[in-house]
Amino acid sequence: MSRTRMPALFLGHGSPMNVLEDNRYTRAWQRLGVELPRPKAIIVVSAHWFTRGTGVTAMETPKTIHDFGGFPQALYDTHYPAPGSPELAERLVSLLAPVPVVLDKEAWGFDHGSWGVLIKMYPNADIPMVQLSIDSTKPAAWHMEMGRKLAMLRDEGIMLVASGNVVHNLRTARWHGDSSPYPWATSFNDYVKANLDWKGPVEQHPLVNYMAHEGGSLSNPTPDHFLPLLYVLGAWDGEEPITIPVDGLEMGSLSMLSVQIG
Repeated sequence: MSRTRMPALFLGHGSPMNVLEDNRYTRAWQRLGVELPRPKAIIVVSAHWFTRGTGVTAMETPKTIHDFGGFPQALYDTHYPAPGSPELAERLVSLLAPVPVVLDKEAWGFDHGSWGVLIKMYPNADIPMVQLSIDSTKPAAWHMEMGRKLAMLRDEGIMLVASGNVVHNLRTARWHGDSSPYPWATSFNDYVKANLDWKGPVEQHPLVNYMAHEGGSLSNPTPDHFLPLLYVLGAWDGEEPITIPVDGLEMGSLSMLSVQIG
């Protein structure tokens, strides 16, 4: 393992309001930005760019996407003008082959799953970034294999940041009053933590087969917020330490678990 290997991070991003708030989750992200080696560039995988096929942002100046509604104006007035990296995007096209990767030069940008956490880690928005989409048509094991392909870039000073929530059920969320976690949410969150360092064939990985857990379907009615974790676990070399910078369940059914590889 290279001494300069960048860590790989999965950050439970939660509500867009974390952009404006100061809480234990945002402070954990801030600490990561201060304590970890500064990356040359960042590849971010966000739950909010869930596509048919795989795309990567390939423009010089990606836009800040406010993909939410009903929040204070201050949130819409916040932008994250991090530079893009067409060169890194081109590199991903060759690295991920034979997976066809579409260079997106205008449609997308940085959604709140990406800039909403990175604005806390690197508030100066001065690190080149590209965002890689999640192919909604592929099974879970495929996404872990994508993480394995990306792993080599960590030895080149490039950080992998994936953003989602391993428990994400807004239909059952307790918006007011009692916000204690549902038993199934706690059970699934614990299941994820217990299997982060599992070793064995990808197809048999408990977190690739997360829907087999009794709380899997309730915790993830859709896969988009869970799958980013698999990119980070795929980038693990089997020996690096795996740590949890912060954890917690909000509104009963929203996990803020964050995972650090290396």
